[in-house]
Amino acid sequence: MDLFQRENVSESLKDLADTVRVDPLDSFNKYKGGFDITNKHYWSSTVYTGIYGYAIGAAWLLCGIIYATFLIVSNLFRANLKKRKYKRKQPCSWQCHFWPLLLVTSLTLLAIVASGIVLGGNLRFHSRAKKVMNIIIDTADGASSTIYNVTGAMRNIRDNLETSSQTTQTMVALGFNLNSTSNNLDAEAAEITMQAEKNRRLIDKGLKLVYIVTTLVISINLVAVIALSATGFLKWRRTFYMFVVLCWLLAIICWVYFGLYFFLEKFVGDTCTALEDFQQDPHNNSLSSILPCNELSSAKSVLLDTRVGIYNLITEVNANISAMQSSVPILFRVCNPFSAPPEYHYQPNSCTSNTIKIGDIPQVIQIFTCSNGDSEACNTGEFITTDIFNIVKAYTSSIQNLLDIFPGVENLVDCGVVTDAFTEILSKHCKPVKKYVTMVWLSTVVLATIIVILIFTWTGKSRYDDQEQLSDGFVKPYVVDDNTDEIGKDRPRATNNQIECKLDP
Repeated sequence: MDLFQRENVSESLKDLADTVRVDPLDSFNKYKGGFDITNKHYWSSTVYTGIYGYAIGAAWLLCGIIYATFLIVSNLFRANLKKRKYKRKQPCSWQCHFWPLLLVTSLTLLAIVASGIVLGGNLRFHSRAKKVMNIIIDTADGASSTIYNVTGAMRNIRDNLETSSQTTQTMVALGFNLNSTSNNLDAEAAEITMQAEKNRRLIDKGLKLVYIVTTLVISINLVAVIALSATGFLKWRRTFYMFVVLCWLLAIICWVYFGLYFFLEKFVGDTCTALEDFQQDPHNNSLSSILPCNELSSAKSVLLDTRVGIYNLITEVNANISAMQSSVPILFRVCNPFSAPPEYHYQPNSCTSNTIKIGDIPQVIQIFTCSNGDSEACNTGEFITTDIFNIVKAYTSSIQNLLDIFPGVENLVDCGVVTDAFTEILSKHCKPVKKYVTMVWLSTVVLATIIVILIFTWTGKSRYDDQEQLSDGFVKPYVVDDNTDEIGKDRPRATNNQIECKLDP
């Protein structure tokens, strides 16, 4: 036993250690509170795990400002340089153009592939996350529906007992217990339904926002990268530099997205670890503050009162049947699905073959019911009036309905419904969600890196082409004939063998 406790303590310490992170809201001290989505320090420390992406994005923005300033200044100097003599450069061989073009073409294709991976990973992550949300919300809806079914059956029994003129003291006590139980459970069901609907809207809105924004940004990025290469090939300089600026900004967003999805990966990992802890102890774990298991466990005493009431009622019915054996040959007993006190465990399969369900009582006593509805003129062997038969039929069927859904109620109170849902999430969805989140941030890093290299490659090639064109377009001297002009006409000799200059277009 001590060894088992030590193992649980060590596992709890390990889970807490997994969430020990720098908390920017606490002067960058370590957060050690474990997984707790109601704690702002947990969120700040977890969001801060994406600092690498945020920092690179900020640095890339700063580099963009510096690089833009450099380009503006260099263009001003180049404009002044056009007014002066410029030394002609040697013409570049075809390799000077081939290898850069091959590089930018390869980078563009890689950017297209990386964008596709990001979009695919984002789609799969959104789909899996929505399935997880639906499992949780459907579990909450199922729990509230089960509770409402129980309270509906309880109210039917209570109403039948209140309208009955043949009510015994045991029936009165049962009706009182059912009334208080149904009110308490209705309040729990209403709270679960309200929270489930609220969380459904918030989570669905958040998932849609992340999916739509990511898809929009990556799609624009894909078009911008293709357009950048196209305008670079066509040498549409003004449009080309517009797409350079756009791709630069999109690269910043990609770096920030890397940080956000890296944070999401940590959060998903924390959540799956918390679900594993919940399976081991539903009432003492990091999810206890947001799940109703502790509140539902308080309903165990209420359900115990209901079990006691039904047990006593069936026991009284069987006692009355035994008392009537001397005058009426009744050859059945009502199955009591609850064990003897003090446990009162629900055991429907423990009934013997010579017993019947409480809901089958009307079928058995129908042969003893007055066929004409008048107790004073009943036929031989008929001693139960129609009114009594209808009353018995009403609340025995209500009790049977309550007994039929009793296993679901106990499963709900023991938090078995939540445990089953979490088991499905852990076994089918946790690993895929983490895989797709990792796929998104890794491919986003690759995409952002490709865009950075592509921008530098294209701008470098563009500047080289501009300088080469500038070299070709500067002063090209030629000597004008001493006596004739271009059409052979005589004209005065230029003094001092004057050299005229002409600029190429």
